Amino acid sequence: MLELNRPDRKQERFYNGVFALILINLILFVLDQALPLQFLYLNHARPVWYQFFTSMFLHANWAHLSGNLFFLYIFGKLVEEEEGILGVVASYLVTGLGANLLSVLLQPGATLSLGASGAVFGLFVVSVLIKLSWSWRKILEVLILGQFVIQQVVTELQQVGLQDGVNRIAHIGGALAGVALIMGLRRLTHDKRIDSQL
Repeated sequence: MLELNRPDRKQERFYNGVFALILINLILFVLDQALPLQFLYLNHARPVWYQFFTSMFLHANWAHLSGNLFFLYIFGKLVEEEEGILGVVASYLVTGLGANLLSVLLQPGATLSLGASGAVFGLFVVSVLIKLSWSWRKILEVLILGQFVIQQVVTELQQVGLQDGVNRIAHIGGALAGVALIMGLRRLTHDKRIDSQL
């Protein structure tokens, strides 16, 4: 009883946004294995509007799913700690959409895309950029996370032409969408602060 009333006890975090995204990915994976949902994959030749969203929750196989969910869990938690449930869900959707749009623009033709990796690359970038501040702890986090993110993005750029079934354009698109999202939000909050001072 005394343990529960200690004032220095850390508040428990549940990460409902991250777990909701993971759950949606898992449910759609099971459904896709049972009754193929290829109409939800992103068809580059004739994309339908909803495919830009549904495809970011679908995966080709278990290895594809588990790799993406691992990084979604790690980087999604970092975003949710700073921005809450709405922040992590919105970041996932916006960066996933950016990944899919760039993918369709730069890879037209008879291609089907699916997977959370574009959105996950976006979360990589968002998790680093939202931690930028002058506190020494934040600087250390940015250095640790930033070197990993930069290494991943550089690797993707080096392997863009590789024909191995991995949509590296989507990864780069997700990362760019993450940068645009954070820069846009910072600009918006900066403009609002200036307006409130007038």
